[in-house]
Amino acid sequence: MHLSVLGWEHVAVSTPRRCPNWEEMCFVKDMFWDEEECVMQLHPPHSRYVNNSRYCLHLWRPIYRDIPMPSPSFVGVVGLSPSDAATLFARMSATA
Repeated sequence: MHLSVLGWEHVAVSTPRRCPNWEEMCFVKDMFWDEEECVMQLHPPHSRYVNNSRYCLHLWRPIYRDIPMPSPSFVGVVGLSPSDAATLFARMSATA
C-alpha cells in the first residue's frame, strides 16, 4: 500500500518468513515510483526504532524536497559492468 502522510510517501514491503531482498525492493519501488525518482530506506537512531514486523522493510520519499545523493563515483566506476569491475579489481590485486 502506497501512502502519502505528512509530507512523505511510504511503502511497506514484507514477506511471511524473511526480509525482502534487493531485487524485491527494486520491483516494489518501480511499481510506485518512476525509475528516475530517488526513494530511500532509513536507518534511524536506535532511540527512534519501531519494529512491529520482523520481516518488513520500508521505502520513503519526501514530497516537498529532493533527497540529497552522493556522487555515483563514490560507489564505483560509472559505466563499468560488474564482470568488468571484477576483472579490473583482480588485475589490481595481482599487481599489488
